Amino acid sequence: MHINNSERLKFRLMDSKDAQALWEIDQDPAVMKFLNGGKPTSIEQVNSVFIPRMNKYRNSELGWGIWQVSNKVTEEYLGWVLIRPMSFFTDSPNTKDLELGWRFFQTTWGKGYATEAAIAIKDAVVANTDVTHVSALAVADNLASVGVMKKMGMNFVRAYLHKDPIGDFDAVHYQMSVTNK
Repeated sequence: MHINNSERLKFRLMDSKDAQALWEIDQDPAVMKFLNGGKPTSIEQVNSVFIPRMNKYRNSELGWGIWQVSNKVTEEYLGWVLIRPMSFFTDSPNTKDLELGWRFFQTTWGKGYATEAAIAIKDAVVANTDVTHVSALAVADNLASVGVMKKMGMNFVRAYLHKDPIGDFDAVHYQMSVTNK
């Protein structure tokens, strides 16, 4: 799948050759604050945990995976947006409800890149599919990510304890219905 450039951004579906780029963004404690308390990810963790997890849901035909987000003029790597079925790592992934997530370098925060990228990727991936909803999860205190969810038009669904192999956390779930035909 190809995703057209947005006003300021361009997109590329990442793969296992992008371990270095995935690692770089995780070196800023501020970026990692709401993911693991601010600890940088090691390149070994990226290669042994992150890349294998990404490869399990990556599907270039459907557009599932992690999309690198770059400035379309300078080509500077700004961050990434993940899109995959909700509950992907359970026995019953929900392919009608896609999960969005994002991670951007701190130098890009507050410029609207996460919202612009998430909307462009969501619109392209759900077009002409049977997807009915798009969801996003965040640590409850991550007000910037919650702000992106709200700007996208998502509504609060619930607060809950999110169980994850890389660490449990108090989370919020936001969701929106999509028109995709």
